[in-house]
Amino acid sequence: MQPEASTLPLTGERTVPDIPEENYWFRRHEAAYLRLVDLVRPGAVVLEAGCGEGYGAALLASHGGFVVGLDYDEVTTAHVAVRYPSVRVLRGNLASLPLADASVDVVANLQVIEHLWDQEGFLLECYRVLRPGGLLLVTTPNRITFSPGRDTPLNPFHTRELSGAELASLLVDAGFAVRELLGLHHGPALRALDAAHGGSLIDAQVAVAVAGDDWPDRLRADVAGVAAADFDLHGERLDDSLDLVAVAERPS
Repeated sequence: MQPEASTLPLTGERTVPDIPEENYWFRRHEAAYLRLVDLVRPGAVVLEAGCGEGYGAALLASHGGFVVGLDYDEVTTAHVAVRYPSVRVLRGNLASLPLADASVDVVANLQVIEHLWDQEGFLLECYRVLRPGGLLLVTTPNRITFSPGRDTPLNPFHTRELSGAELASLLVDAGFAVRELLGLHHGPALRALDAAHGGSLIDAQVAVAVAGDDWPDRLRADVAGVAAADFDLHGERLDDSLDLVAVAERPS
């Protein structure tokens, strides 16, 4: 049985499913989750640190993990508990994870670290709660393409954005071994849509949102039709990627 459409309100930053105009961002995030779910073995204890609407935590749970969804926002955690009963929900601060030392096999942190003031402290907390050999899965917008030529993020919800080299350095400094560092790119279908919308499907969406205009029918239909499979994930041209996807391990 499919869950009913999300009733969690948009904040301007949080991505939720089932909204046609939001579908590009939802599928972009989903593409990273789908790349990472195979790393969650059956029976693994998984913490999603910053679970948001909960769709990603539910996807991880569907692959056999015991998933704890952690978020600070009370409305969000109440929503996740109702909509995704397969997820165990906790409310807490990412700066001090409410779990015991060496208690989880996987920490997932997707599109969250760029919101944190103390990224170094958060990664040390991830290291603490992971068992030896446990995995940390991180995705974040690539600073080089998301806020080009700037140290201060364009997105007002972000505190500090990272390049691939900066993310890898943070992970290593926290004690992790970086197993994989990938970039998310538009695949052929999305590159065709870029061309059809003046060179950038993203810019076309942002322009409508900033102007407060009604969505053109063509743009809405094209955005609603985007699928996770339309994005490519690979380790080439990392600085040109849209998002960064890191898999790091706490050494045994």
